Amino acid sequence: MQYTQEMILRSDSGYCMPYEEKGRDVQMSLGYGKQKHPHTGEPFFHHGVDFKANHYLLSAVATGKISGLGNDAVHGIYQVTRYGDYEVKYAHLSNVFANYGSEVKAGQVIAVSGEILHMEVKYKGEELNPLEFLTMIYSNLKVMEQNGQPGAVPQFVTLDMDVRTMYDKDSKEIENLMMRFFPDYMKDISLGAYTLPEHTQFTLRNILSLSATKNYFYETIPSMANPLGMSARSIPIAERVQNLLIGDFLNYLALRHQIFLSSLSDHEKKKHMNWP
Repeated sequence: MQYTQEMILRSDSGYCMPYEEKGRDVQMSLGYGKQKHPHTGEPFFHHGVDFKANHYLLSAVATGKISGLGNDAVHGIYQVTRYGDYEVKYAHLSNVFANYGSEVKAGQVIAVSGEILHMEVKYKGEELNPLEFLTMIYSNLKVMEQNGQPGAVPQFVTLDMDVRTMYDKDSKEIENLMMRFFPDYMKDISLGAYTLPEHTQFTLRNILSLSATKNYFYETIPSMANPLGMSARSIPIAERVQNLLIGDFLNYLALRHQIFLSSLSDHEKKKHMNWP
């Protein structure tokens, strides 16, 4: 498809994909158009594309607004985001972080995929091949990069540093808890139902201020996994922030849901319940 000038969509995040693949190329499991059903083998017309993205964090591809949410027998939980004249649907979701009517920014995490991500795209109500849509964004980003416009570097790299935390032994359990409760955590913070302890806020402010004065940020190209462009020099800073944020999330689970890591002793559980 040929995209005219008025159809060009700009992504201010510098990315063209809803998620970032780690250690491998993006895996598409089912293309757009005439396909054979993966389970029955029957021919059918597929109105989107499917990616192998098992419980991946999904980002907005540009700045827009959530225009639809739902749950049906075909696509399960789905979310529709409007970017100007475009509407992009993410389906087969396990959770959503942005509710109907919410304004979202390019690169902002708005949902979590299920075992796959089904994606559909429409322009002024007309259905498009999502791969052509993503290619259009990528091409536009490359033009912006060549023109020297800031923030337009569509690189897909992960945080290339070994960040250790005091919670590493429980990382799998924490990841599972985050998939289930992180949206509630963010919602309760935004509504004032849960407030970060003052000492946590104070410590975070001090860490970020100190890091800025020492020029720790934007030493490398930013990515979704490393939005501040931190280099290996920043490992101690990243570890301190990770410890604080994970600790606060666990504190929230203890106070609001009475949920604790299975490895915690009774003494450690009481400590979380009395987190200042």
